[in-house]
Amino acid sequence: MSHQGKKLLETILESAYERIVVVDAQGYITMINQTYADFLGIKREEAIGRHVTEVIENTRMHIVAQTGVPELGQIQYIKGTAMVCNRLPIEIDGKIVGAVGKAIFNDLGELNQLVEKVNSLQKELEYYKDTLKIVHGSHYTMKDIIGLSKEMQELKLVAYRVAQTGSTVLIRGESGTGKELFAQAIHEASPRRSGPFLKVNCAAIPENLLESELFGYEEGAFTGAKRGGRIGKFELAQAGTIFLDEIGDMPSNMQAKLLRVLQEKEIERVGGNKSIPINVRVIAATNRNLEDLLKRKVFREDLYYRLNVVELKIPALRDRRDDIPYLVEYLLEKLARKMGISLPKIDKEALEILSDYHYPGNIRELENILERTLNFIDGDTITAASLPAYLKNSLGDSRVFPATVSLKDYLEEAEKIAIRRALEISKGNKNKAAQLLEMSRSNFYLKLEKYKIK
Repeated sequence: MSHQGKKLLETILESAYERIVVVDAQGYITMINQTYADFLGIKREEAIGRHVTEVIENTRMHIVAQTGVPELGQIQYIKGTAMVCNRLPIEIDGKIVGAVGKAIFNDLGELNQLVEKVNSLQKELEYYKDTLKIVHGSHYTMKDIIGLSKEMQELKLVAYRVAQTGSTVLIRGESGTGKELFAQAIHEASPRRSGPFLKVNCAAIPENLLESELFGYEEGAFTGAKRGGRIGKFELAQAGTIFLDEIGDMPSNMQAKLLRVLQEKEIERVGGNKSIPINVRVIAATNRNLEDLLKRKVFREDLYYRLNVVELKIPALRDRRDDIPYLVEYLLEKLARKMGISLPKIDKEALEILSDYHYPGNIRELENILERTLNFIDGDTITAASLPAYLKNSLGDSRVFPATVSLKDYLEEAEKIAIRRALEISKGNKNKAAQLLEMSRSNFYLKLEKYKIK
């Protein structure tokens, strides 16, 4: 090594905080930094040229120089202090010419402090991950999908299998069948479970805002844009899942942009010119007849095939009546916890009425019925008299209902029936359903939210 090179190396060693020593092939010290010399309580000039075993107790530097086998993360006691050391052989042209040793930590106390700091940072990271999941997360797993019928068991098996892949999933079914529940369960069973789960209702967001909602926007992109811009749902869902609900109602111009995202795996913010790579799984859902939309040129065929990689068709509740008793039991337990009441019983007659009803609103309607019933129940048992009037009327029941049921309750039940019927006729098209009922779009959505109808 040239004099200049040796001087440079010595300068580097001296500037290092760690204790460093270098020996030749026979174990004699050729370099040692001042930090190490100060710790040993000797002068550097006294150490250089002496055998390492004479200067550093419990050393193995000479052994590493002879064997060429590195020793990493080793504990070495010097002057009663336990240090963590690395010892590495120095090789030139295939020949071991010495070894370099470095004390990574002055003592185990420093190592323990670092471990505690790393653990603390890890816990903080997990906390923020959990917080993100609460804000933008999923709540349901495969265990929350209740159903012992053959159809539901097969559907759960398919959902679990597809969860292990990154494939795009299209979930189809009537309103209230549990499409979002399946989407969340797939996310929770997937390798992306630690990432966020974000939902976007493609029908509820105005057309002129949907693009910025999905892709975000840059500062100054349009009048009223926030300073600094805004990140979109796709970026927020990085390493996670985005659930595009009511995909059949997505405007045609947005369909083209979504297709590009699925193909290119990148997005552009509104008002921006930079492509941003994304790593997001897409799960879409609809209660619309997409094939009919394709024929009418309302939905893009290329997007349909991009979304329909794996299709899950969720049966209506009336098509799996055998599951209703199990759903009633599950929902009553869930509602009792939510409402802070003791779990009620349900008699045979009431359960028969619930099992025979046709449920145009599916599971969501069943849950609404049970929650309403628990608010008006007398005692600890749900009876036929406890159930809403329209259930028995729909079954041709001529029994007289309690006088305690108010006119307001009857009117609300009539509104619900009318809204669900309009959705059935319009095949889930909310705009058309609102027109059938001669209601404004905004008022119709308020009613949907009030009665928890989707």
